[in-house]
Amino acid sequence: MSTLNGLKRPQGSWHRKKRVGRGQGSGLGKTAGRGGKGQKARSGNMRFEGFEGGQSPLQRRLPKFGFNPPNRTTYAVVNLADLESAFAAGATVDADALKKAGLVKGRYDGIKLLAQGDLTKKVSVTVHKASAAAREAVEKAGGSVTELPLMAHKPEAAAKAHAGKGVKAPRQPQA
Repeated sequence: MSTLNGLKRPQGSWHRKKRVGRGQGSGLGKTAGRGGKGQKARSGNMRFEGFEGGQSPLQRRLPKFGFNPPNRTTYAVVNLADLESAFAAGATVDADALKKAGLVKGRYDGIKLLAQGDLTKKVSVTVHKASAAAREAVEKAGGSVTELPLMAHKPEAAAKAHAGKGVKAPRQPQA
Protein backbone atom coordinates (compact mmCIF):
# COMPACT_ATOMS: atom_id res chain seq x y z
CA MET A 1 0.00 0.00 0.00
CA SER A 2 1.36 3.43 -0.96
CA THR A 3 1.46 6.35 1.43
CA LEU A 4 1.42 10.10 0.75
CA ASN A 5 5.05 10.53 1.64
CA GLY A 6 5.99 7.80 -0.83
CA LEU A 7 4.33 9.40 -3.88
CA LYS A 8 6.64 10.65 -6.64
CA ARG A 9 6.08 12.37 -9.98
CA PRO A 10 6.61 10.15 -13.04
CA GLN A 11 10.04 10.54 -14.63
CA GLY A 12 10.09 13.30 -17.31
CA SER A 13 6.72 14.82 -16.32
CA TRP A 14 8.18 18.16 -15.26
CA HIS A 15 10.83 20.64 -16.33
CA ARG A 16 13.04 22.95 -14.36
CA LYS A 17 12.00 26.60 -14.38
CA LYS A 18 14.06 28.69 -16.82
CA ARG A 19 16.38 30.98 -14.86
CA VAL A 20 16.89 33.94 -17.17
CA GLY A 21 19.57 36.60 -16.82
CA ARG A 22 22.05 34.29 -15.05
CA GLY A 23 25.09 34.67 -17.28
CA GLN A 24 26.12 34.04 -20.84
CA GLY A 25 26.64 30.30 -20.38
CA SER A 26 22.96 29.69 -19.57
CA GLY A 27 21.87 30.74 -23.07
CA LEU A 28 19.48 33.29 -21.57
CA GLY A 29 21.96 35.78 -20.12
CA LYS A 30 22.50 39.47 -20.93
CA THR A 31 19.07 40.44 -22.38
CA ALA A 32 17.31 37.45 -20.75
CA GLY A 33 15.48 36.43 -23.92
CA ARG A 34 13.89 39.85 -24.42
CA GLY A 35 15.93 40.91 -27.44
CA GLY A 36 17.54 44.31 -27.67
CA LYS A 37 15.86 47.52 -26.50
CA GLY A 38 12.30 48.60 -27.27
CA GLN A 39 9.11 48.68 -25.22
CA LYS A 40 8.93 44.90 -24.79
CA ALA A 41 12.45 44.74 -23.40
CA ARG A 42 11.64 47.07 -20.47
CA SER A 43 10.36 46.09 -17.07
CA GLY A 44 6.74 47.00 -16.43
CA ASN A 45 5.84 46.17 -20.03
CA MET A 46 2.23 47.03 -20.96
CA ARG A 47 1.40 43.54 -22.18
CA PHE A 48 -2.01 43.04 -20.56
CA GLU A 49 -4.97 41.79 -22.58
CA GLY A 50 -6.71 44.59 -24.42
CA PHE A 51 -3.69 46.93 -24.56
CA GLU A 52 -3.66 48.82 -27.86
CA GLY A 53 -0.33 50.63 -27.74
CA GLY A 54 -1.60 53.64 -25.83
CA GLN A 55 -4.70 54.13 -27.99
CA SER A 56 -7.87 54.21 -25.92
CA PRO A 57 -8.77 50.51 -25.79
CA LEU A 58 -11.98 49.02 -27.11
CA GLN A 59 -13.33 48.14 -23.67
CA ARG A 60 -13.13 51.83 -22.73
CA ARG A 61 -14.50 53.15 -26.04
CA LEU A 62 -17.73 51.14 -25.94
CA PRO A 63 -20.75 52.41 -23.98
CA LYS A 64 -21.21 50.54 -20.71
CA PHE A 65 -24.94 50.66 -20.10
CA GLY A 66 -26.57 49.66 -23.39
CA PHE A 67 -27.57 51.66 -26.43
CA ASN A 68 -31.13 52.45 -27.45
CA PRO A 69 -31.38 54.30 -30.74
CA PRO A 70 -34.21 56.87 -30.78
CA ASN A 71 -35.78 55.46 -33.95
CA ARG A 72 -36.20 51.87 -32.70
CA THR A 73 -39.80 50.67 -32.56
CA THR A 74 -40.69 48.80 -29.38
CA TYR A 75 -43.84 46.73 -29.12
CA ALA A 76 -45.82 45.64 -26.10
CA VAL A 77 -46.56 41.95 -26.72
CA VAL A 78 -50.01 40.46 -26.06
CA ASN A 79 -50.72 36.76 -26.56
CA LEU A 80 -54.00 35.00 -27.39
CA ALA A 81 -53.91 33.26 -23.99
CA ASP A 82 -53.92 36.72 -22.34
CA LEU A 83 -57.03 37.74 -24.29
CA GLU A 84 -58.75 34.45 -23.39
CA SER A 85 -58.23 34.97 -19.66
CA ALA A 86 -58.81 38.73 -19.43
CA PHE A 87 -61.78 39.45 -21.71
CA ALA A 88 -65.34 38.18 -22.05
CA ALA A 89 -66.88 37.02 -25.33
CA GLY A 90 -67.90 39.91 -27.60
CA ALA A 91 -65.45 42.35 -25.98
CA THR A 92 -63.71 45.10 -27.88
CA VAL A 93 -59.96 44.95 -27.20
CA ASP A 94 -57.89 48.08 -27.81
CA ALA A 95 -54.95 49.84 -26.14
CA ASP A 96 -57.08 51.32 -23.34
CA ALA A 97 -58.75 47.98 -22.57
CA LEU A 98 -55.38 46.22 -22.50
CA LYS A 99 -53.97 48.84 -20.10
CA LYS A 100 -57.02 48.58 -17.86
CA ALA A 101 -56.70 44.77 -17.79
CA GLY A 102 -53.00 45.12 -16.86
CA LEU A 103 -51.74 43.29 -19.96
CA VAL A 104 -49.81 46.30 -21.30
CA LYS A 105 -47.50 48.28 -19.02
CA GLY A 106 -44.59 50.65 -19.46
CA ARG A 107 -43.41 52.58 -22.50
CA TYR A 108 -43.92 51.25 -26.00
CA ASP A 109 -44.56 52.48 -29.54
CA GLY A 110 -47.20 49.93 -30.49
CA ILE A 111 -48.98 46.74 -29.47
CA LYS A 112 -48.35 43.41 -31.20
CA LEU A 113 -50.66 40.39 -31.00
CA LEU A 114 -48.95 37.00 -31.02
CA ALA A 115 -50.45 33.51 -31.33
CA GLN A 116 -49.25 31.89 -28.11
CA GLY A 117 -52.12 30.04 -26.46
CA ASP A 118 -55.69 29.36 -27.61
CA LEU A 119 -58.62 31.71 -28.14
CA THR A 120 -62.19 30.41 -28.06
CA LYS A 121 -64.08 33.69 -27.47
CA LYS A 122 -65.25 36.08 -30.15
CA VAL A 123 -63.37 39.36 -29.62
CA SER A 124 -62.75 42.42 -31.74
CA VAL A 125 -59.05 43.33 -31.50
CA THR A 126 -57.46 46.65 -32.50
CA VAL A 127 -53.63 46.59 -32.40
CA HIS A 128 -50.67 48.00 -34.34
CA LYS A 129 -49.38 44.62 -35.53
CA ALA A 130 -50.57 41.02 -35.46
CA SER A 131 -48.86 37.82 -36.53
CA ALA A 132 -50.52 35.82 -39.31
CA ALA A 133 -51.21 32.90 -36.94
CA ALA A 134 -52.78 35.22 -34.34
CA ARG A 135 -55.00 36.89 -36.95
CA GLU A 136 -56.10 33.47 -38.21
CA ALA A 137 -56.91 32.25 -34.67
CA VAL A 138 -58.99 35.34 -33.83
CA GLU A 139 -60.94 35.08 -37.10
CA LYS A 140 -61.45 31.33 -36.55
CA ALA A 141 -63.03 32.13 -33.16
CA GLY A 142 -65.41 34.55 -34.93
CA GLY A 143 -63.64 37.79 -34.05
CA SER A 144 -61.82 40.40 -36.08
CA VAL A 145 -58.38 42.04 -36.07
CA THR A 146 -57.89 45.67 -37.06
CA GLU A 147 -54.36 47.01 -37.51
CA LEU A 148 -53.66 50.64 -36.70
CA PRO A 149 -50.83 52.41 -38.54
CA LEU A 150 -47.79 53.29 -36.45
CA MET A 151 -46.75 56.94 -36.46
CA ALA A 152 -43.99 57.08 -39.08
CA HIS A 153 -42.31 60.04 -37.37
CA LYS A 154 -42.24 60.21 -33.58
CA PRO A 155 -41.65 63.85 -32.66
CA GLU A 156 -41.21 63.14 -28.94
CA ALA A 157 -38.46 60.57 -29.66
CA ALA A 158 -36.70 62.96 -32.04
CA ALA A 159 -36.93 65.80 -29.51
CA LYS A 160 -35.50 63.55 -26.78
CA ALA A 161 -32.63 62.44 -29.05
CA HIS A 162 -31.70 66.04 -29.81
CA ALA A 163 -32.30 67.41 -26.31
CA GLY A 164 -29.65 69.88 -25.32
CA LYS A 165 -28.14 70.03 -28.82
CA GLY A 166 -29.79 73.31 -29.86
CA VAL A 167 -32.36 71.53 -32.03
CA LYS A 168 -36.01 72.36 -31.46
CA ALA A 169 -38.69 69.68 -31.47
CA PRO A 170 -40.86 69.62 -34.61
CA ARG A 171 -44.11 71.56 -34.35
CA GLN A 172 -47.30 69.56 -33.90
CA PRO A 173 -50.10 70.29 -36.42
CA GLN A 174 -53.13 72.08 -34.94
CA ALA A 175 -56.26 69.94 -34.81
